[in-house]
Amino acid sequence: MDASAGNNPPHPFWPQDLVIPNYVANDRSMTEILVFLFSVSGVFLLVTWLISGINHSLGTWRRLAICWFAVCGFIHSIIEGWFTLYYNIIPGDQSFLSQLWKEYSKGDSRYVIADNFTVCMETVTAVLWGPFSFWAVYSFITAKSYRFVLQLIISLGQLYGAVLYFFTEHRDGYAHSEYGHPIYFWFYFVFMNFLWIIIPLILILDAWRQLSAAQTYVDTSRTQKTKRK
Repeated sequence: MDASAGNNPPHPFWPQDLVIPNYVANDRSMTEILVFLFSVSGVFLLVTWLISGINHSLGTWRRLAICWFAVCGFIHSIIEGWFTLYYNIIPGDQSFLSQLWKEYSKGDSRYVIADNFTVCMETVTAVLWGPFSFWAVYSFITAKSYRFVLQLIISLGQLYGAVLYFFTEHRDGYAHSEYGHPIYFWFYFVFMNFLWIIIPLILILDAWRQLSAAQTYVDTSRTQKTKRK
């Protein structure tokens, strides 16, 4: 018998022979964890929606985009920031956010084994895109001139990270999840991450349109000034 097998407590992660020596099972249910995640995200949405109403020039679509950045700020800075700080102890830790990551790891066990790619990607996400997302919220509400530059930078970073996230797991043959499971694979792994492909794509196109219009205006103004001379 493999000596390491005897020291490996049973776990719900894939592949099933994954060795996680310090693993301690969650004492919080999936329902508790998901209710927390979506409730706090909902509070960020509601508060940001109300605050964005201060700027009466913002339409519904723009206010929804601002709400998206607020939720991104929360998830990137707090949730993913926790993983960045404590990825080495998460398997055996019973703090609420560590249990959240153990729950999510049922859909992608790379997080519970501190896979190099996930650690590096989440560190960049927490350090850059978290604070930048809150900055974007502020810049849109206060109508800063650089707001669409921020939107473009953040969305490009999110899209790049999400594409690499899916592509690296595809190359691994989806070995870190129970392939086809309705919750762990389709909801946790696919749906919750696909949001960071489709929404950033929309925001990239929006920023492209806004910045192109601004540059066209500048170019036209310069041409008119040159003609007057």
